[in-house]
Amino acid sequence: MEAPNTEKKTNENIPQEVTDCCQSDTCSLTSDTIESDAQETLAGMDTRLLSLFSFVLLIIGLAIDHFWQFSFFQGWVRLAWYGLAYLPVGFPVLKAALGSIKNGDFFTEFLLMSMATIGAFAIGEYAEGVAVMLFYSIGEMFQAKAVSRAKNNIKALLDVRSKIAHVYRNNSFSSVHPTAVKLGEKVQVKVGERIPLDGVLLSEKARLNTASLTGESKPNTVYKREKVFAGTINLSGLIEIEVTALFKDSSITRILELVQNATNKKAKTELLIRKLAKTYTPIVVYLAIAIVILPYFFVTDYLFSDWLYRALVFLVISCPCALVISIPLGYFGGLGVASKHGILFKGASYMELMTKVNTVVLDKTGTLTQGIFSIQAIVTEGKLTKDECMRYVLSLEKNSTHPIAKALLNYPLESTLYPVTGLQEIGGKGLSGNIHGKVVLVGNKKLLEQYGISSPTRIDSIEETTVLIAIDHLFVGYIIIADRLKEDALATINGIKKAGIKNITMLSGDKDSITQKVAKSLGIPTAKGGLLPEDKLKEVILLQEDTTNIVAFIGDGINDAPVLAASHIGIAMGTMGSDVAIETAAIILQTDQPSKFSTALEISKSTQAVIRQNIYLAFGVKIIVLSLGAFGMANMWGAVFSDVGVAFLAILNAVRLQYMKWE
Repeated sequence: MEAPNTEKKTNENIPQEVTDCCQSDTCSLTSDTIESDAQETLAGMDTRLLSLFSFVLLIIGLAIDHFWQFSFFQGWVRLAWYGLAYLPVGFPVLKAALGSIKNGDFFTEFLLMSMATIGAFAIGEYAEGVAVMLFYSIGEMFQAKAVSRAKNNIKALLDVRSKIAHVYRNNSFSSVHPTAVKLGEKVQVKVGERIPLDGVLLSEKARLNTASLTGESKPNTVYKREKVFAGTINLSGLIEIEVTALFKDSSITRILELVQNATNKKAKTELLIRKLAKTYTPIVVYLAIAIVILPYFFVTDYLFSDWLYRALVFLVISCPCALVISIPLGYFGGLGVASKHGILFKGASYMELMTKVNTVVLDKTGTLTQGIFSIQAIVTEGKLTKDECMRYVLSLEKNSTHPIAKALLNYPLESTLYPVTGLQEIGGKGLSGNIHGKVVLVGNKKLLEQYGISSPTRIDSIEETTVLIAIDHLFVGYIIIADRLKEDALATINGIKKAGIKNITMLSGDKDSITQKVAKSLGIPTAKGGLLPEDKLKEVILLQEDTTNIVAFIGDGINDAPVLAASHIGIAMGTMGSDVAIETAAIILQTDQPSKFSTALEISKSTQAVIRQNIYLAFGVKIIVLSLGAFGMANMWGAVFSDVGVAFLAILNAVRLQYMKWE
C-alpha cells in the first residue's frame, strides 16, 4: 500500500543553499532512503492491522464452527464470513500472482498459495484456506522485519555522511552541501561535527572518532598534514582541513557503494537455489495435478474432493519460500555484520569463497608492519654533506606517496628543493630524475644495477631497509630506514593457524634479510624478499597452479594491485591502502588490522553454517510432509507448518547472525 503524500519540512537553521542542494539529484540517495523507510513503516503497519483483522475473524469463525455452533452460520453466511477474513491477507498475494503471470512468470510461490487456498474454498475448507494465507502473510512480515534489520546495518552508513560543510570563501566561512565543495578548498569542522569530505589536516592535531569507517570506537589522534576521512567525528577543538577528494569520491561514499553493490553479487549457493526454485515450482504444480487425476485410474473408491484436498496440501507444503527467503537473508545479514566490524565484502560470492581458503599470502610493509618508517642514519661518500644529499633525495621524493617517501620527507631540510625534470617512478625499484643535467637515482640496489652502478658490499649486511643514492652515475650514499611490526601482527598469524590454514607465505619487496627476520619473529613458515610486483604475481600464480589451493592475498600498496586482482580473494587495507589496491580487492579491512582476516573468516563460516542449516531444515521437513501429504496423512495445518513454519524458523536462524559476537 502506498504511503500518503506528506509535505517535506526543512530545517530553518540550514541555509537555503544547503536545502536546495539536498533536494537536488546529487542528494537523492538520502531523501529516497528516508521516503522509502517511511513507506515501509506505513506498509508494515497496514499489513499488521489487516493480518490482525483476518486473525480475529478466523478465530471467531472457528469458535462458531466448533463451540457455539450457531444455526445461521452456514451456507452463504459462512462463506461470506471466511471470505471477508481471507481477502485482507489473500488479495495482495492474488494480485502478485496475476502480476507475475502477466510478466510471463507463471510458476511462483504466489501462484502456489493462490491455487491452494482458492482450492480449499472450492471444497468447503474455508477455515484452512484462510489459515494458510494468514500464516503465509505473517511469515512474510517476519521476513520483511528480518530483512529490514539486516538492511539497517548498511543503511546506517548513510547517516554518517555529513550534509553540511563550512567552506572558506570570500574571507569567511559559509555553509554549503558537501557536493558543492571543490578540491583544494578549506573546510572548518566544529567539535561534535562529522568531517564532510576527505582531506588533509591543516590544524596541528585532532582527535577523531573513526568508528563509522573502521568499526573501532577508540579515538584516533591525527596530526598536521595527515589524512582525515569523511564520516569521522571531530572530538576536540575547532579544526580545519584541505579537501583532497570530491563528495562522490569520498571514502564513506565508496564504502556505501561497495556494501550496496555487494548485495547484488550473489553467491553460488544463492543462485543455485533460485534456479532450483524456478525448475522445482512447475514440477510441483504438475505433480499436484497428477495427484488429483492419476488415482482415478487406479483407486476403486476414488473421491475427487479427497484427492483434490491432498493436492492442495501438497501445493502448500511444496512452496519454496523458506529456501528463497532465508538464503539471501543469511548472506545479507552476514554482509551487514561484517560491515559493522569494519570488514567490507564486495559480494556474497566472496563470503562463500572465503570459507574455502587454505593458503594465505601476506605483504609485509603496511600489512604486517606499520608502514611508518623513520630515518635511522644517513651515510654519504665523498664531499657530499648529509643536507646536500637529502636535498637531491627530497627533490625527487616530494610528490611520492610511498611510506618510505613519507619518512624521508620528514627530514628537516632548510634549503629549497631543486627543480626536477624527467621524473620517473620505476615499479619496485625507486625514482629517477634530472637535476641540473645530472641523472639522480633514489631507490634500491636493483635500480642502481639497472643503470650499471655498483654499491658497497657492506650495505648487503644491513638488515634494515636502505635507500641508495646515485648522482651522475656515481654512488654517493645511502639512508637507513626502520619500520615496526603492527600490534596485531603476531595475533594475525596465530589466528590464521588456529583456523586450520597451514600454508602461510610472506612476500615483500624489502630486502630478503629483513623479510626473513620478520617471518621468523612471527612464525611464518615461508617468506621471500627482494621481490618486484611482477615477482609477487608470479609467486601467487605458481601457488594457484595447484588447483587444490584457494589463495587469499592480504596487501595494501599500489604495487600489490596486480596480486590482489590475480588471487582468488584479494584483501586490502582500507585506511593505509592505496585507492588502486582498494578498488582491486574483493575484501577491504577498514581498520588496517590484518587480524581482521580471522574475523572475516569466522563471519563467513558462520554465515555458511546458517545457510546450510536452513537448506537441510527446509528440504528435510518438506520431504517428510510432502510424502505424508501425497498419501493423505497430512492435513492443511501440517502444510502450513512445513511452509510458513519452516520459513519462520529459517528466518530466525538467519537473523541469529546479527546477534553473534566476534573478536
